[in-house]
Amino acid sequence: MTILDKIIERKKEEVAAAKSRISLDRLKDTSFFGRPTYSLKESISNKSGIIAEFKRQSPSKGIINNNVQPLEVVSAYENSGASGVSILTDHDFFGGDLNDILSVRNDINIPILRKDFMIDEYQFYEAKSIGADVVLLIASCLSPAQVQEFTELAHQLKLEVLLEIHTEDELKHFNSEIDLVGINNRNLKDFKVDLQHSVQLKNQLPKEVLSVAESGIYSLEDFQFLKEKGFDGFLMGEYFMKNTDPAKAFEEFASQI
Repeated sequence: MTILDKIIERKKEEVAAAKSRISLDRLKDTSFFGRPTYSLKESISNKSGIIAEFKRQSPSKGIINNNVQPLEVVSAYENSGASGVSILTDHDFFGGDLNDILSVRNDINIPILRKDFMIDEYQFYEAKSIGADVVLLIASCLSPAQVQEFTELAHQLKLEVLLEIHTEDELKHFNSEIDLVGINNRNLKDFKVDLQHSVQLKNQLPKEVLSVAESGIYSLEDFQFLKEKGFDGFLMGEYFMKNTDPAKAFEEFASQI
């Protein structure tokens, strides 16, 4: 089994347990469920284009930063011009939690991407209930039909969709309803990074689609290379989180672009 296979198997167990604890009706009754959402598409077009991530750990890197709190980091991201924030909610593999979004929602006014492995309709209602604005659909663990179905559900809930792809074959998961397409520079199966591969995939997307470069952006040079190649957004986490003070690292980076 690949790491992705293991994550999905565990995710199925997590979702089943969540359904038994909290019903859809209870999710719909939460205070955030009816709130107007922020548009990541608009924010990317109007600000830096950076979706700055809060991430404690990853399967490939282990612990990245376990010593900072979500609010102190993401509020600083916002103050320094981030277009949005990405917050990991997977617990077992990334050290995240739903409360990481709940704890910041009332204090920031930019879009929040719930970054997780979305495999079940329940998770979309869950995302809405904790105050997320955008959900991630990962092509490598969904069929094109599931992507279409989940996109329709997300839009019914007023959530935007970021579709993540990595291979040419996954281009078939794209449909015209998708809000943004993220191209993962890192292969989820072996975790190798290839920026040029991502550029080649981007060039096969319709020109009007907002494209987001994801993962493996380790320097200002990487950022500038991808921007010059036409990417609109940049999902960056480890570059900032590996620092003792991620907020300061983002501020310094933002001042150079």
